[in-house]
Amino acid sequence: MVSRKNPNQPSKNRLASRAGKVRKENARREATAGLDKVAKADTRHGARPGLMPTSGPRKPLSSKKAKKVQQRLALALKRKQEAEGEVEMKDAPAAGKKTKDAVVQMEIS
Repeated sequence: MVSRKNPNQPSKNRLASRAGKVRKENARREATAGLDKVAKADTRHGARPGLMPTSGPRKPLSSKKAKKVQQRLALALKRKQEAEGEVEMKDAPAAGKKTKDAVVQMEIS
């Protein structure tokens, strides 16, 4: 007869050893995650450097969604500039270029 309470389960030593291995592995993952800028929550779900999540707030934007976000940002910036009074002048010549007419008018006057 086996001198154990229940021979069909691992011993306390085996359980402690297994828990120690898991603890060491998690500590190693979290130590490298800080260097690789992988979030701690993502690390616990198996994220590694170079692998982007396929769902959740940190997943990469699709190109279509990225274009829409860029358009919205540009429109918001334009609205902000109009509110501050900075309006783009459409019929004025470019500031960096001098035309011949402008030079002639300056010489005459």
